[in-house]
Amino acid sequence: MKFIIPGNVLLGYLQTVGKVIATKNIIPILDCFLFQLSDNQLTITGADAETRITTTSEVLNAEGEGKFAIPSKNLLDALRELPDQPITFVINETNNEVLIYYENGKYSFIAQNGDEYPTSKPLQIEVHELIIKTKDLLNGISSTLFASAHDELRPVMNSIFFDMDPERVIFVASDGHKLVRLKNSRLSGNKSSSFILPRKPANLLRTILLREEGETVINFDLNYIHIILPHFTLISRLIEGHYPNYNAVIPNESPYRIIVDRLNFLNALKRVTLFSNPGNSLIKLQILANKIFITAQDIDYSIAAEELVLCNYEGNEITIGFKGTYLIEMLNNISSNEIIFELADVTRAGLILPKENKENEDLLMLLMPMMLKE
Repeated sequence: MKFIIPGNVLLGYLQTVGKVIATKNIIPILDCFLFQLSDNQLTITGADAETRITTTSEVLNAEGEGKFAIPSKNLLDALRELPDQPITFVINETNNEVLIYYENGKYSFIAQNGDEYPTSKPLQIEVHELIIKTKDLLNGISSTLFASAHDELRPVMNSIFFDMDPERVIFVASDGHKLVRLKNSRLSGNKSSSFILPRKPANLLRTILLREEGETVINFDLNYIHIILPHFTLISRLIEGHYPNYNAVIPNESPYRIIVDRLNFLNALKRVTLFSNPGNSLIKLQILANKIFITAQDIDYSIAAEELVLCNYEGNEITIGFKGTYLIEMLNNISSNEIIFELADVTRAGLILPKENKENEDLLMLLMPMMLKE
């Protein structure tokens, strides 16, 4: 078996596909890329126990067909050191030796039998389909993923929840302290359906989507999802279980409504949070007529900071505590010049909303308060 492929093209595909490969795999062959040659098409696959990414590239002067598994780290390290040039693969199917020829030399690998590489699970009979513009999918994932949990005891929270009906698609992520909900009415499912996409494939998908355009086709059943992009296909196991009722934690009434410049508020928070206790990042917001006083202190090191930010607010005074790093994270993920900060009382969740949403979108962020010492 033999083929020629531009080195920079192959490296680009391998770097993307390789992101799915785990550092430690229970199945040793998952440390490898699977190469499959058919006609002038080379299909490259990388996988871990739950997720796999596949892409296809045209090659030149292909001879024969078949598949083999080649160590991913060794191949990536070798290709990174090559200048851009065509490289030739020659595979001896008798002893599984792979020779990679470049301008002034060659690399030699021993491959594994490609037939031993795990295959993907087919979708079952009841399959749901969603066709979505790539930029809308990227925006939905980017706007919510940061709010998902890193908690092995609650796998259902380590995810993005896709909630679909004939009128819209809703992206939701939460770790129990913060929550982000993005409604997109440009998108819709054929019927009401939902799935829970784990954090790792969601993060991989975001990386791929940054370089993709056009439409993405999503097919899923109760257990697996197939995401078909213009240049890549991602297949992942879905998280089983029921996602919590996210609407139940969103306050219906918020008598305190503050409008503030997002960047002014964000930059002030960054400065003041530096002086908070690193164990909890607690900051205090004292909200008065058209003013927000932001304060933080770290008693252990006898440091403190306070800053005034102007806002648009005419209500009663309220003082409330939040985790400063969470507030900063949320404001970094809003594009609107101004935000609306809605509070019910000092014990209930605060809402952060863009003053101006993107067309056909409705973004809501929720953050639980922290207790302030008297």
